Amino acid sequence: MTTVSTPPGTAGISRRLLGIELLVVLGLSFGMSGLGALISFLGSVTEPAQLAKQVATLNGSRAPGRPWLDLAWQLYYIARGLMPVALVGYLLLREGASLRVLGFDLRQKWRDLGRGTAVAAAIGGTGLLFYLASQAAGFNLTVAPSGLPDVWWRVPVLICSAWENSIAEEVIVLGFLLRRLGQLGWGWPAIVVTSSVLRGSYHLYQGIGGLIGNLVMGVVFCLLYRRWGRVMPLVVAHALIDTVAFVGYALLAGHVSWLPTG
Repeated sequence: MTTVSTPPGTAGISRRLLGIELLVVLGLSFGMSGLGALISFLGSVTEPAQLAKQVATLNGSRAPGRPWLDLAWQLYYIARGLMPVALVGYLLLREGASLRVLGFDLRQKWRDLGRGTAVAAAIGGTGLLFYLASQAAGFNLTVAPSGLPDVWWRVPVLICSAWENSIAEEVIVLGFLLRRLGQLGWGWPAIVVTSSVLRGSYHLYQGIGGLIGNLVMGVVFCLLYRRWGRVMPLVVAHALIDTVAFVGYALLAGHVSWLPTG
């Protein structure tokens, strides 16, 4: 087997093994999510109802009418969603590196916070307008970011879910995927296309709008990651976007006319 000579720390690790590691991580996370989203989308487009009349619920209740059991399930799924990140951390340690090599740390917390907030403000507003236009045009399902009951733990759980989503997606689909594909000798254009298409694919359950919007977001995030060399600002940006979407929907749904609720 051919060994990878760059970057430092990968000597003695074969390209084949690096590729297998990547496939395993994706198979346990967003690769399978992309396949599931495709199946869900096929089910939606073959339904008699128009896409805009169908609802894709995120953060739904897992034990309706039983709030403590529901809370236990919510925390379980948040913790489970972070397990592929733990696997990535282990694989990087085995390589002789750590999650720090992806810029996932607190060494530049204030700079990361500032950059992430700026990115969230730019992408969040644009993304909301694009979603509303796609839903109104019938290309997207109605997305309900929260289906949780109105209980004391709803907002904390939604915030934790937003951070779990952002950490898992940016560490795996941005940092780890770009690193491994680079180690495998892929060119930069192919890496950007692969990461962006993957990001769009597991949002396809929302409809064509979800696919296109997240594909574009993926390209922007790849370019910013290459420029900054850190995944943390993009984790912050993603977490802020999802927090506003999840909590905002929970508070505004049914109270404002412009927000589709299905």
